[in-house]
Amino acid sequence: MDNQLIYKMENFEGPLDLLLQLISKNKLNIYDIKLSVLIEQYLNQISYMKENEMDVASEFLEMASRLIYIKTVSLLPRHEEVEELKKELTGELLEYQMCKMVAETFSKMTKGFDTFVRQQETVELDKTYEIVHEKEEIFNAYITAMGRAERKLPPPTKAFTKIVARKIYSVSTKIIFVLRNLWGKGRKKLSHLYMSANERSEIVATFLAVLELAKANRVKIHGDDDNAEIQLIREKKD
Repeated sequence: MDNQLIYKMENFEGPLDLLLQLISKNKLNIYDIKLSVLIEQYLNQISYMKENEMDVASEFLEMASRLIYIKTVSLLPRHEEVEELKKELTGELLEYQMCKMVAETFSKMTKGFDTFVRQQETVELDKTYEIVHEKEEIFNAYITAMGRAERKLPPPTKAFTKIVARKIYSVSTKIIFVLRNLWGKGRKKLSHLYMSANERSEIVATFLAVLELAKANRVKIHGDDDNAEIQLIREKKD
């Protein structure tokens, strides 16, 4: 029958806590851990947890594989890596041990989490820009910023030059123009009224003026197409 000692410790939190308790029980030096003793005790504790149908968290199994890996590397002819692995594990254990001591000290000092409250302090913000940029990076940022600024500006004046430069012809002005042309002879070809027009808008205004005069019975239109004539209707004198 195996007389090997098995420490049954159920009050621990996480694999690091278990390792610290094993180091304490076996009176091991945390700065020079004997892996053979520590690994054996750790695996025995894992087996005990499984035999008693206790949930074994993945972090405990991960630590077990980590310890076995360290022991395997130490058995190789060249095992420079094992010293780094042991230093890393020792550092984690020391850090965890210190956190436990601080937490235990605070638990004795305070009754709750909000016993000690520090008043808010006014901190002056240092607005000095200390980041160093390359010239190309600053230039690209400037170009990007200028592009955004131009998109927010109103359209330039040249965009409206074609619209503003066009002369606007009113129908009322063209009504006077038609009447003046018919006042002498009283009759004229309709196409002659459009001969002096320089723009399409002027032709449209003249055409609308003729329609308004015809609607008001001031002129009459005879014929079709190019042979159409417009005649002024004069008022009869008593």
